[in-house]
This record gives sequence, C-alpha cells and structure tokens, in this order.
Amino acid sequence: MKEKGAATLPAIHGSVVGSGNYIVTVGIGTPKRKFSLIFDTGSDLTWTQCKPCVGFCYQQKEKIFDPKRSKSYRNVSCSSTVCSSLESATGNIPGCASNKTCVYGIQYGDSSFSVGFFAKETLTLTSKDVFPKFLLGCGQNNRGLFRGAAGLLGLGRNKISLVYQTASKYKKRFSYCLPSSSSSTGHLTFGPGIKKSVKFTPLSSAFQGSSFYGLDMTGISVGGEKLPIATTVFSTPGTIIDSGTVITRLPPHAYTVLKTAFRQLMSKYPTAPAVSILDTCYDFSEHETITIPKISFFFNGGVEVDVDVTGIMFPIRASQVCLAFAGNSDPSDVGIFGNVQQHTLEVVYDVAHGQVGFAAGGCS
Repeated sequence: MKEKGAATLPAIHGSVVGSGNYIVTVGIGTPKRKFSLIFDTGSDLTWTQCKPCVGFCYQQKEKIFDPKRSKSYRNVSCSSTVCSSLESATGNIPGCASNKTCVYGIQYGDSSFSVGFFAKETLTLTSKDVFPKFLLGCGQNNRGLFRGAAGLLGLGRNKISLVYQTASKYKKRFSYCLPSSSSSTGHLTFGPGIKKSVKFTPLSSAFQGSSFYGLDMTGISVGGEKLPIATTVFSTPGTIIDSGTVITRLPPHAYTVLKTAFRQLMSKYPTAPAVSILDTCYDFSEHETITIPKISFFFNGGVEVDVDVTGIMFPIRASQVCLAFAGNSDPSDVGIFGNVQQHTLEVVYDVAHGQVGFAAGGCS
C-alpha cells in the first residue's frame, strides 16, 4: 500500500549496466537529463560524472552530464559553510579550486573514489518531486567499481544525504525492495507508504553520530536451528545495513559457525572451488532440484528476518554456486548486512523515529 505524498522510483539490478549494486534513474539539471545512479545507504554524497572529466571518467551507460548545458547548475564556493560541512560526510577536508570552487573527495570501502566540484543543481525524482539547489558532486576524477552507472545516490545519515536534504517533504523516511534478478523490478520509495506487516528494530546506539545505519544483530539460524553464537560476537564490532555492499560480512567466529552448519546440511552435494571471498561452493550441474537450508537473522526487539532463497547462495555458474556470506578478517571489523541478503525484502528506513523495519515480499 502506497500513500499519497510518496515518490516511488523503479529499482533495477545493476547487472543491466554491469554493476553488482542497485540502480534508480533520476533527472539532473535544467532541462533535466536522466541518469542511472547506484543508491547507497552506506554513504551520503550524491554525485554524477561530469564533463570535462578533468581527471578521468569511466564508461557509463548514459552520456556524461555537462554542467554547461544546464541552466540551474551552480558551483559551491569554498568559503561557504556548506563546503566545510563536506568533511563530516566524506571524511576528507574539502579542497579549493583556482576559481574558488569547493572540491570534494570521497573514497569507498572497495577503494573506488570520486573527486570533483561540489555544486547546487536541480534534482528530479518524479514529475511532482523536484528539488532545486540540491547539493551534489560533479565528478571530475572517478575510478572504481561503479561499472556503467553515472554515479551514486547517497542515502546515509549525514546532513548532505538525500534523506536529509529532502526531509521537509519526506520526513526522513524511505524504503526499498531489491529485486532478486535483472528480470524483475523493485522500488525505492521516499516518504510515507508502509506495509502493515513491517517489523521494526531500533537503530543501534553504537553508530549514533555516524553516517551508517547500525543494527543490533543478536543471532542467526540455519535450517530452523539457532546457531550457538554469543551475542557479544555481534555486539562487539556492531553491524550496519548497506544497500551498496553486495555480500554480507559476518564476524569471523559467527561465519565459521554458520558455514559449518550450512556445510553439514549440504553434505549430499559435491563441493566446488572457492571464488574470491566466497569459500563454501557447490557443483549443482548434475542436480535438477536443490534444497537449500533456510537462513534467518535476528535483531534487537525480537525481529526475525528470513533471507530470501535467492539471497543465500550466489551463482557463479551451475558448477559453482556459493554460500553468499563472508567472514571478516578481524573480530573487531564491523559486520555488514549486504544487498544480496536483502533480496525481495521490504526494508523501511524510518530515520526520524530511529528504526529500520523489514517485511517479506516487498517487490511484489
């Protein structure tokens, strides 16, 4: 059920543009041009690649944005308070170009980065949802795993994120459903519109003041059996939910226990070699039907989230299908609830009330 006052954008799997992340199409500039942006709850700055690409622009699906062709584009000056607010959002002190324009730089967990001019520009989500003077980055040097998307839509908890810049309209509330394949469509919705069945867990106090959406994870079950993992294994490093990370990362001990239980229940299938960070893989090429054990996460407030079957295993090829979880290398590394495990769930970020909610069947 969608209420009025909400803006809904179709969300598609980034494989359409060659990315493992999820994409929405928004309008930038006047007249507006459409761009595919990866939406990311783990960062704040919204940016798109910009001409003249002073440093480097990777290949993207659409033509690169040209600020000279937009009537509403304005650079932010480096003496403005808006410019100095960038440091808390990007972790980097902004620079100042020779023309006194504010220069941002942002690096992501996978070492991808974007550097460019900080600007005000009109952002169009739907024909009724138009935001003039929206703060965004005009990327002049961009490298990394963005693969075909024009840039990023930042949905974190900092003042410059889309959530905060549109707060007067949407009351810091958004939700999404990530489709499980490129043949189905999900959504990214801003504003009200709530399924009755959503169960909420409070945002973790451990991440108060950061850009991240921290959740208090309390346990995991495999095949209906709760795993013997002490809650402190999860609470010591903490956990964030991130639409911009593909594979879920667990504390090393939690991952070992999960993997061991999963392997026992999968012992009738032949194993396959590991791939990158995925070390529990199977060869299903000789099997017509496969039974995969159910995996559920538990969060503070007694919230149980069943991972969709498409979120449990990651197919490389028929002869190599892997458990879609990985262990962190250190027990103090933050756990990440990644986007593969969020497939088909309705995930509701009610930032104003400090909670995140989950319901099944969000893409239907």
